[in-house]
Parts: sequence; structure tokens; C-alpha cells
Amino acid sequence: MAASSRTGVSGKLWLLACGVVLVIALYTAGWFYAASTLRERTLTLLGSQEKNGVSAECSDAEYRGYPFRIGLFCSKVAIDDRVNGISATFGALRSAAQVYNPGHIVWELDSPVEARTGHGLTVSTTWENFQSSLITRLRGVERTSTVIENAKTSVVSSSTGQAFDISASHTEIHLRQNGSDLDAAMTLEGTDLMMKDMPQLLPRLTANVDVTLNGRAGMIDGSDPNGLVLYGTQGEMRSLSADLGQGRLITVSGPFSFDEQGYLSGKLRLRIEQIDAWRNSLGEAFPEIASTLETVSRMLSALGGGRNASLDLTITRGKVFAGGFIPIGEIPPI
Repeated sequence: MAASSRTGVSGKLWLLACGVVLVIALYTAGWFYAASTLRERTLTLLGSQEKNGVSAECSDAEYRGYPFRIGLFCSKVAIDDRVNGISATFGALRSAAQVYNPGHIVWELDSPVEARTGHGLTVSTTWENFQSSLITRLRGVERTSTVIENAKTSVVSSSTGQAFDISASHTEIHLRQNGSDLDAAMTLEGTDLMMKDMPQLLPRLTANVDVTLNGRAGMIDGSDPNGLVLYGTQGEMRSLSADLGQGRLITVSGPFSFDEQGYLSGKLRLRIEQIDAWRNSLGEAFPEIASTLETVSRMLSALGGGRNASLDLTITRGKVFAGGFIPIGEIPPI
């Protein structure tokens, strides 16, 4: 009786072991089938915009992460928009999602980044660390957040000859679909801005951007037929601010648009706090225009009635006017 009982137990353990092995084998086969399918779909998706003049490349694309994760790895990423004259190259891409929660994806991207536009704008960026996460739903990417440490960017415009460098010790970028619109928020901490062959423009500052792009929700996941370009885009700048500390704050808000040639237009409200402190900071950077800054600060103080001031700016195809008729500068096309 005891021998029969042991035989029965051994048989059950054998069946259990076979079942475990079978489940593992089926899971393994399913994982590698899913990885193969995802790889083919990724390559198909990258080539799906060829008819629109947009090509994308994920070099050495493969899926890794078995057994509990699955993620796309590329040795290099490149995008070329021949219609709008925009191209960009990136470093290696690494991504991962838990098998039990494939809609939550985390990914990393290596620098450098090189981007060029048909209007002669060249942007080069490096960083120490780039980490991002995104949440997907049936309709695509719903929202994404990105953190970048110690980023350095150089911007050169061949059309105007202007060149400047911007660096930030900490950068956060948040994007969210809001119906058909795209909400975007960005923070740059420890930011330095320098023009070529000139001293640092301003002391280290913190910059914030809070903006909505009308009808551009698809930019977040590549489903927008216009890709990442801003040509023909309208939006609302809820806040664009630069904070030097000690109450020195500049804020810009209002509606804006980019035309098909990349020129900016809009009606914006400029708010300056601590006018005298800004005058002193700019005067230290540009002593040759100290007298002009003194005149401007008096005018702004008169407009604002004291230490702070608000000013309406009108931008017409890149040309900036104070109060709608006083020319004060020009912004090159993007």
C-alpha cells in the first residue's frame, strides 16, 4: 500500500514537472514569436512614411529582455524628412517594458544628436544621461516624460550667421495628448546661455515652458502626418519664463503660429519683474549698451508704474514690434 502511494505521488510530480516544462516552453516560444513580430512591425512602421517623404532607420534593430521584459534596441537612430528638409541622427536606443504591463515603456537614448533644417539651422546636442518613459493606449502614446542630465546644445543659423550655446544641468520634458491637441511642459535648471564670441549673456537661470500645439497630438507618437516639424502650426503659449533668482523674472504668454516657411508670428504679453536688476545684469554682460539699457529700463518702469512692467509684443513673420509698431528685433525661421 505504501509503495503504491509513493508511485502515485511520483506520477503526480512527474506530471507537474512536465506541465511546468510545457508552460515554460510555450512561454518561451510565445516571447520569441512576439519579439520577432514586433521587430517586423517596427521595421514596417519605420518604412511606412516613405510615401510621405519621411524615412527612419533603427540600425541593428532587435528585441531583448527575455524572460520578464521585452524591449527594442538600436545601435543608431536616424530620421530624414525630405519634404520639409529636416534630418536628424541619434545615438543608441535601449527600451524595455514588463511583459505583464507592455503599455508602460521605459527607454534610454545616447548622444550626440545632430539635426539640420532646410532653412540653414543646425542643432547639436550632447548629454550625460537621457531617460524617458511613456504610457500607451489603444489610440497610441497617451503621455510621456523625459529627464536629461547635463545637456549641452549648440545652435547655428547659416541664414543669419547667429550662433549660440545653451546648457542645462537638469532638464524635464512632459508631453500629453489633450484630445487632438498636444500639451507640452519643459523645465531647464542651471541654464547657461552664450552667444558666439561674446561673454555669457545672463547669469545662470531656470527656464520653464508651458505650451499647447493645436491639432498636433500625433507628434507624441509619430502618427502626425507632418512629423515633428512646426510649419503651419498654431498654439497657445501659457507661459515661457526665465528666472534669475532674487525676483528677476521674465514671462511671455499668448497665441502664436509658424507659417509654411517656418516664420514665427503672434501676439504676446511680456512681463518683466525687477527691471533695475535685469538692467544691471545685462549691463554687466554688455557694458557698451549700458546707456541704452538705462533708457529702456526707464521706459519700462514708466509703462509698469514701478519696478515691474508689462509690454505687448507683436511678431509678424519673425519681425518683433513693441506695442505693435516699434521694431526691436528679428527672429530667424526655424
